[in-house]
Amino acid sequence: MEIDSGSTAWMLTSAAFVLLMTPGLAFFYGGMTRAKSVLNMMMMSWVSIVVVTVAWVLYGHSLAFDAAGAEDGVVNRFIGGLDNVFLSGLVDTATADDGSGMPSLVFSVFQMTFAIITVALISGALADRAKFGAWVVFALAWATLVYFPVAHWVWGGGWLSGLGIMDFAGGTVVHINAGAAALAVALVLGRRIGWRKEPMRPHNLTLVLLGAALLWFGWFGFNAGSELAVDMITGLAFMNTQVATAVAAGAWILVEKLRDGHSTTLGIASGAVSGLVAITPAAGFVEPWGAFVIGAIAGAVCSYAVGLKYRLGYDDSLDVVGVHLVGGVIGAVALGFIATRPAADGQQEGILVGGPLSQLGVQTLGPVVTAVYSFVVAWIIAKVIDKTMGFRVSQDAEVTGVDITTHAETGYDLGSVHASGVSSPNGPAVSAAVAEKAKKVEA
Repeated sequence: MEIDSGSTAWMLTSAAFVLLMTPGLAFFYGGMTRAKSVLNMMMMSWVSIVVVTVAWVLYGHSLAFDAAGAEDGVVNRFIGGLDNVFLSGLVDTATADDGSGMPSLVFSVFQMTFAIITVALISGALADRAKFGAWVVFALAWATLVYFPVAHWVWGGGWLSGLGIMDFAGGTVVHINAGAAALAVALVLGRRIGWRKEPMRPHNLTLVLLGAALLWFGWFGFNAGSELAVDMITGLAFMNTQVATAVAAGAWILVEKLRDGHSTTLGIASGAVSGLVAITPAAGFVEPWGAFVIGAIAGAVCSYAVGLKYRLGYDDSLDVVGVHLVGGVIGAVALGFIATRPAADGQQEGILVGGPLSQLGVQTLGPVVTAVYSFVVAWIIAKVIDKTMGFRVSQDAEVTGVDITTHAETGYDLGSVHASGVSSPNGPAVSAAVAEKAKKVEA
């Protein structure tokens, strides 16, 4: 098949869009942390790019998308093969096997950016208290044992694909997967010192809004790019992404206004992300009215779901569970009700538009199995790391701040402001000893 230059150009652009989302996530998460942890939080996103890129080139693409998982050529339903280690089999392959007309390496780099941001999403649950080296080890292990196999289940010819699951751009593979892992790691790490007793408000909402804007921008490549072509469905996915995101942002701040008496910038940013998450599995499978419904439900439900951590007692620092796990489930299950454009063999319309109950069953089974698998494996990985090298920083390091104790840097020049231990609106008081330590490091 000849290379389609138009589709190839769009897919290269989409891959760049999705890659930009991870630095955007770094801004979003970084602004939501306290000032003493902002660099560490952003570094966890940045190092995810490094770790997952290396793993993807070495073996990740093969495990996710090689059809031959056994020597006899029978498609392995749970994991791919190792025919394209170092991407060796893709370099001279003119086009991918999906009929899109793009080079195989272009498809691979697009999928690699999905793996990167999925791993980075988990880091939001670890803010303020995780060892950086432990995070690197966890990121590599989780990508290998969880993300690559789950991507194979849904997109690489695995067992969920065979059942006809709909996941246009990663509601199950990306968001439910990452959200369940985030919950597991948060439970292993335990609560931050002072959780629920000290204010742990976002230190820089301007960074949060900037990060949300970059995520919104990049998500058009995430969703519309997942059509793997330039056609009518590409335009539909693009429009649905915009509709669901805007509606969810509005729904979130409306709930805030009715519940709390005011609407917040953190709320509109979080609401937008919840809409982006929820429309991800459905972007190419519903009409714009469906995107409107999904966005409204996601914005309202996720605005309440982020408070579950206080009722249930787990410290998910930046609400990965409430936004990504819950939002991903909303979008995935909604397809069982309102999907109108099934695109592959085995996929059916939602039950509210005449489809069979079996499609709702598949749309429920996929998220449940993925969440359980990701949670269990992530918990085991985190426990092993915690028992061997230790996953959590010391109490002194956590109180002082992981930026200065782990990276020997600070996000802001706070020495002159906090030298006397005076409190600041950007975070808790920093002692004179800590300020002096920062000065010595900077010198």
